[in-house]
Amino acid sequence: MKNALGKGLGALIPEKNSGVLEIDIERIIPNINQPRKFFDDTALNELAVSIKEQGVIQPILVQRNGDGSFGIIAGERRWRASGIAGLSKVPCIVKESDQAGLLMISLIENIQREDLNPIETAVAYNMLSEEFDLKQEEVAQKVGKDRATVSNYIRLLKLPEQIRSLIKDTRLSMGHAKAIMSIEDQGRQIEIGKLVVASGLSVRETERLCKQSLIPSKSINPKKVDPNIVSIEDELKDHLGTIVRVKENSGKGSIEILFSSIDELNRLLEILKG
Repeated sequence: MKNALGKGLGALIPEKNSGVLEIDIERIIPNINQPRKFFDDTALNELAVSIKEQGVIQPILVQRNGDGSFGIIAGERRWRASGIAGLSKVPCIVKESDQAGLLMISLIENIQREDLNPIETAVAYNMLSEEFDLKQEEVAQKVGKDRATVSNYIRLLKLPEQIRSLIKDTRLSMGHAKAIMSIEDQGRQIEIGKLVVASGLSVRETERLCKQSLIPSKSINPKKVDPNIVSIEDELKDHLGTIVRVKENSGKGSIEILFSSIDELNRLLEILKG
């Protein structure tokens, strides 16, 4: 099994017409370990139209269950689309393997299709690492990626849920996420993530904004944070749609308003002019 996996998924699956069975679609059930959790309805309907016209070109890879059903190893999108298309049977290849081997096949197949969102890809990489006690370099070899790529994806799972949701919904790209990960404070990560989405910032603009936010605030006389100042900062942030820092000492101070581009500066000027 190990040697075959090193060659990719193709080494594990027989040729298209080798042992293909037509199985009742109702006897097939999804894989609970499937890393993909989101299925785009539009894409599924488009695939269903294609299946109505041409049939299921690539058989679904399944395993036998003890109750007479078949669990999907690879091909859940095709199975779902076949149901939408009204098919009663779908072509399948029944794969005999142990549970660990089936899980690894399923994970690698989904990763190699490259149509998972970044968070689903990160979950798949992490499952390969944890379930099979693999180092990130070994995971990279299994899926044909470099170690840095695998590491960057797995790091996404350390981001707060609010940021992961924005990535899942494609409102933040992998590039945006990498920039946000340069900031350690999760509260600030959420703050910047929301600002990036609201302002439609590019990856380069997000990188500049994150670098600015890493510059420590300098006060004339550092002291315990005044909750009134924090409240004022939050109010200004909500009004301006950007990060605001208020520095105060003995009734005097300054207001620092962060911007990431000339367009962003002009937007802020318009708001301040009223």
